[in-house]
Amino acid sequence: MRTFSSPADTIFTLTAYTESIQARRFLFYSHDGLGLGDVRRSLSIARELVELSPGASVLLVTGAEEAESLGVPARVGILKLPGFQRRDDRSAAGRLPLPRGEVRTLRERLLAATAETFQPEVVLVDGHPLGVGGELGPALEIARAFGAQAVLGLCDVVDDPATVEVEWHGRGVFERVATNYSRVLVYGQPDLLDPVREHAFPADVAALTSFCGYVVSTAAREIKGLAIAEPPGSAKGERPHVLATAGDGADALPLLETFLETAAEASWRATIVAGPECSQGRARRLERLAADAGVTFRGFVPSLPSEFSSLDALVCTGGYNTLAEAVASGVPTVCVPRSDPRSGQQLVRARAFARRGLLRLLEPDLLTADALSLEIDAALMTRAFRPRARLDLGGGRRTAHHLMELASQRASRARSKPALVVA
Repeated sequence: MRTFSSPADTIFTLTAYTESIQARRFLFYSHDGLGLGDVRRSLSIARELVELSPGASVLLVTGAEEAESLGVPARVGILKLPGFQRRDDRSAAGRLPLPRGEVRTLRERLLAATAETFQPEVVLVDGHPLGVGGELGPALEIARAFGAQAVLGLCDVVDDPATVEVEWHGRGVFERVATNYSRVLVYGQPDLLDPVREHAFPADVAALTSFCGYVVSTAAREIKGLAIAEPPGSAKGERPHVLATAGDGADALPLLETFLETAAEASWRATIVAGPECSQGRARRLERLAADAGVTFRGFVPSLPSEFSSLDALVCTGGYNTLAEAVASGVPTVCVPRSDPRSGQQLVRARAFARRGLLRLLEPDLLTADALSLEIDAALMTRAFRPRARLDLGGGRRTAHHLMELASQRASRARSKPALVVA
């Protein structure tokens, strides 16, 4: 079932969706690890879904603190769970001063109650098949009892190979996918990165899997890569503009400090974005260094990807959303992936994008001010022409079609009255 090549707007027939008076309900689960990439992706898909079907309602459940700031479409609601936050590779409860176990129990019961009360036709889960620590398991069972179908959405790189071998193969995650899910959707394209092959998906899971293309914001998807007479930053005689972002910012210092060292001696003007997970102490340090280097400092910028097309060059780490949005915008990009073991997927993705000529790759162990300066200068030399993005950017629309197809398979019926039992 590994569909991919059909255009995003014709992969399914729309008539059955738009003419139906049945109000469809979709429950999205976006786990709250580091960064906001998962929430951004879920919101992009939700926006495509409500545009596709006027009767659709989407409830996005997440613990991400900044979800509301990312722009929530009409007919999409946010249910905020008590959050987990990661700091220095340790997981701890977010704002609530409670033991982690109590927060997990609270989240699990909230998810179960939501599934029983909301009664969705389809549940879309981003990345974690059973949620953080298995918290989604009871909710999935309840949703299936009401007739819902579950869909697992995966990025182009599930994780580094060692982690997939230990956690997915060794601990039975793939078996749970086959048991709990009707469909697996990969937000990528198999000619670039193929997790089914690379991670040796079992046959029953591979049979459920389809490739959808990359998920980007609606604005980015509509960008048509064209030659431009005047580069964005220097259109009015200004110096070229280079922006550096380290994604969520939790480990922003190595890249952004090196960038500031480079920018202090450069002929171009520079901006750094610290990110939502950059600690106050690190953010203050970066702000001081930026002032000394004559660089503009910005903290958390919810709509940052929308600014990529106005840049002359971008310096970034290798997160899914950042790279997909960068390619969609056509901005010349220098990628320095994270080097910590838990971010091994960034290096895999960045190397694949570099082989396709979509960006310039600077391996993290080779990061120095001189090396970064050379890569930025090379990127700036290509800024006068931005070729059409060589990625399939129809992932959000194709995913919406998959979800509507599954929802339409469920016969119209009155929803059962929930009977919540408080233990």
